[in-house]
Amino acid sequence: MQIRTRISRLHTACNVQGVQLRHMTGLTNAIENPKAERIRRAADLNSRRGRDKSGKFLIEGPQSVREAVAYRPEVIQDIYVQVASTDGGDPLKAMTPTSRRIVESALEYEGEIYVHPVTAEVMQRLSKDAQGIAAVAGIGAMREAFEPTQELHNVAAFWQVRDPGNAGAVIRAADAAGCDAVIFVDECVEVFNTKVIRSTAGSLFHLPVLHMGTEEFFAWAQQHSISVMAADVYGTADRKPRLLPDVLTDERYLNQSKAVLFGNEARGLEEDVLRRADRIVSIPIYGKAESLNLATSAAVMLISMAMSSHIGRI
Repeated sequence: MQIRTRISRLHTACNVQGVQLRHMTGLTNAIENPKAERIRRAADLNSRRGRDKSGKFLIEGPQSVREAVAYRPEVIQDIYVQVASTDGGDPLKAMTPTSRRIVESALEYEGEIYVHPVTAEVMQRLSKDAQGIAAVAGIGAMREAFEPTQELHNVAAFWQVRDPGNAGAVIRAADAAGCDAVIFVDECVEVFNTKVIRSTAGSLFHLPVLHMGTEEFFAWAQQHSISVMAADVYGTADRKPRLLPDVLTDERYLNQSKAVLFGNEARGLEEDVLRRADRIVSIPIYGKAESLNLATSAAVMLISMAMSSHIGRI
């Protein structure tokens, strides 16, 4: 991973490759034309085809961009920020306080992250969900950043998750629960989908997010002595699930390396997948609801297990 050195900002005007930089290195002239080629290319990242073609992805919104700058600055190439005025004054003063703080942090990386002030019309063309700020980042660099740097002991795994909102929500839940990584198993939604990234609320930049086939996942778990716990309401004909409260009192199990595996939103986990799991666990329903959706189930189970594991440390 590339290591960047923070440097002092340069409060001078200079020219780099024909682009005038104002006040500090990395801040470019405002973009006022929504049909500008740079904006068209960035807007194309809303589609899978555009991402595959360019090798880049789009980060939308203050929270996601802030977390990317704070935790994965090496993946960011450009930031686009809406300004109230492009009359030639200080663009930082024309930004919202939230955007200005993000931009000031980004500009500490001289020549690494370029910041482009844009009009409201340009921002609307770039992204309808950016809330005034968006960033372009490299897929290759992000995949490199996803590589684990330590042993994985507590993993959240998701099999055939297809809905972008759900995928983002479960990454966020895993992050909140302190998981070491998220693994998407088999055919899942693309993690660089803009809705996935928005739904993570910045958590995408906090922990490794990997992808494996079903066979690869179980082989990996066996190789690393990781117990696979399948989350399922019914289990199989010969293996009924154990209730979550019972698991939460099993200190020996909570302290071992494990991967909690959740299934597809509509179908759950297939029987052959359940049979390969070391154990099956279900969340008890005390009211009249038939079941919980994927995002809620993941949040309840992962955070409950995290709290139980941490009780002895408090």
